[in-house]
Amino acid sequence: MKNIRNMDVEWGYTGERGPENWHTLCDWFSTGAKYPYQSPINLSKDLINGVSENREINFCYKTEEFTEKEFKNTFHFIPPNTESYVVFEEEKYYLTDIHFHTPSEHTFDGEHCPVEFHLVHMNNSGDNLVVGCLFTITKEENKFSKKKAAFVWNTQTHQQWFDPSIFLPEQKSHFHYLGSLTTPPTKGPVHWFVFDTVQKLDSDFFQRIDEGMLPFNNRPVQPLNGRKIYFSE
Repeated sequence: MKNIRNMDVEWGYTGERGPENWHTLCDWFSTGAKYPYQSPINLSKDLINGVSENREINFCYKTEEFTEKEFKNTFHFIPPNTESYVVFEEEKYYLTDIHFHTPSEHTFDGEHCPVEFHLVHMNNSGDNLVVGCLFTITKEENKFSKKKAAFVWNTQTHQQWFDPSIFLPEQKSHFHYLGSLTTPPTKGPVHWFVFDTVQKLDSDFFQRIDEGMLPFNNRPVQPLNGRKIYFSE
């Protein structure tokens, strides 16, 4: 295996370069796969085995500029100025990327949802924290509908302006656990916060970002390996 970086290695979701073989594609991927607490996982209130004290996460999001990009087999919103952040355990984690997986990577009681958005954050030490938001797709009016005007979208420059809080549910109850990135190099530890509310996503909005993307780009559910699962109301 060659010691080369993620962006230089071709990987995907089927065949010889699919998830079950990611660890064979290069040394960097192999090292990440050795972290024992891999993501995604199945989430259920029956699996909660950790005391949820001090698991509070505070969102400090604001309307800012995002740039539309397509890489790593999906569509990404990238904030060039990283003005939004979350606070966990008195540490700031800055929002660096928003992307989606179809169907969802995490499952609730063994069931996938049509879409899962990942809001990826990083602190000044390079540690990751990811927020997962699961959705169904609908034609019913919702907060992503054009009539709501939550997004300002410049199709010529591939820029957007919006408040990333639009992806968060009103009810902030969530699971929390230690896991990994769900794409190569699947390194950890990563603090995961996955909201248990399944929200509605406008079908027109979804078609706009899903055009030309893979029909599915979800890593299979990984073993728990005895880790702690927390839940906060």
